[in-house]
Amino acid sequence: MAVLALGGVGLAMGLVLAAASRVFAVPEDEILKSLEEALPGANCGGCGFAGCAALAGALRDGTAEVNACPVGGIETAERLGAILGVQVGKNTRLTALVRCSGGLRAKNKYAYEGLSDCLAAMRIGGGSPKECQYGCIGLGTCVASCPWGAISLVDGVAVVDHERCTGCLRCAESCPKKIIIPVPYHADVNVACSSQEKGGVLRRVCDIGCLGCRMCEKVCQYGAIRIKDNLASIDFDLCVGCGDCAEKCPRKLIVDAKLDRTPRVLSETGD
Repeated sequence: MAVLALGGVGLAMGLVLAAASRVFAVPEDEILKSLEEALPGANCGGCGFAGCAALAGALRDGTAEVNACPVGGIETAERLGAILGVQVGKNTRLTALVRCSGGLRAKNKYAYEGLSDCLAAMRIGGGSPKECQYGCIGLGTCVASCPWGAISLVDGVAVVDHERCTGCLRCAESCPKKIIIPVPYHADVNVACSSQEKGGVLRRVCDIGCLGCRMCEKVCQYGAIRIKDNLASIDFDLCVGCGDCAEKCPRKLIVDAKLDRTPRVLSETGD
């Protein structure tokens, strides 16, 4: 009798729990699940959210754009747009750019011997072992900060592998000189220099830095490059990647960054 009684109680409790699980069940959000599956799962934070799951929730709630993911690019944006029934806008994938080409071509103030860390070197001898106060120190603090192996030192200056770069910009946060900036992935040409010194001063400290000569500005048919504070800068909303400025630059400082070479035609709205 005892066994039967306990069995009956167990059966009754099981039936109660089964009924409760049906009554109080939280329906699975199929849209959220589909959005999470469409995202690459890198959880890099380059979109501005804590991870892919957080971005998926923001997409479902309408507080993020379908092209917010810097890793997946246009393919992921199109998948997300199809799930949500929205049109994909302009591709906003970003990549990092080191605004310096000096490296071994930039003159040293002294021979630094110490920790292989740019911040440590800045604390000695006036802020940098380099004569150029704007240039890359070249000790690899940004290299150590990149979880994707997308940045390395080449001839004494940091260089970004844009195919690996996710646009998370941890390298930019770690750089004490603040010379690493985000640029659009479609940017075909870039000015890899940060110096605001006048040409005469710059010539004495670096063999490749921007002289502010305005040759690039004059040759650009689209008004996409301008000189400000003795330094050329590119408006990527106007730039079509023709490369005329790179060919005209007397120091060959403006270079093809070997990014996405898909031809781009600007519409009247600049998209």
